[in-house]
Amino acid sequence: MTKNGAVIMDCEFFPCIPWFQKFVSSKNVSIEQHEFFVRSSYSNRAYVAGPNGVICLTVPLKGGRNQRKTVKELRIAYDEDWQALHWKSLTSFYGRSVYFEYFKDELSAFYSRKFDYLLEANLASLELILKLLHLKKEYSLTEDFEKNAENDCRHIFLPKNRTTNEINKRYSQPFSDRNGFEPNLSMLDFLFCCGRWE
Repeated sequence: MTKNGAVIMDCEFFPCIPWFQKFVSSKNVSIEQHEFFVRSSYSNRAYVAGPNGVICLTVPLKGGRNQRKTVKELRIAYDEDWQALHWKSLTSFYGRSVYFEYFKDELSAFYSRKFDYLLEANLASLELILKLLHLKKEYSLTEDFEKNAENDCRHIFLPKNRTTNEINKRYSQPFSDRNGFEPNLSMLDFLFCCGRWE
């Protein structure tokens, strides 16, 4: 049974904006670590605005994406320098955004760290977003897998639903003059474009 009626949420890499909205607005949150990895989820990917539309930044996994392991067991692969690729993309896409200069040093440091496990990287990305936005939010990790949880918000926020349930507030994004506004991207997009959470 979930402690204190906590909302159970999946663990995302640099979470999407609707996930983060739910996270900060919920009194008690428990982040799932015992569920089997779900393909095509935000667990190991973040979507950002690029010059030709939305770009997916993916964290590669040892053993590929078809493995039957729980979230806490997934190990990150370093066969390719995905961190350098992510950072190059972010500096290219957001380098001229209003708030990029304010956050680039700490994000560069994040991308210089080596994480063994995906869960470790995801929680570090969440903590970094909270720190940069000057937000304090306590949460817990699930103690076991609960199939029919009362306040289950796992799998509500999925890339295939990215353009539905659009956030209420639009803001200026890079390349919006050519691609239009792209809803529900990673909190990285919001951070570089808006700078603070209201």
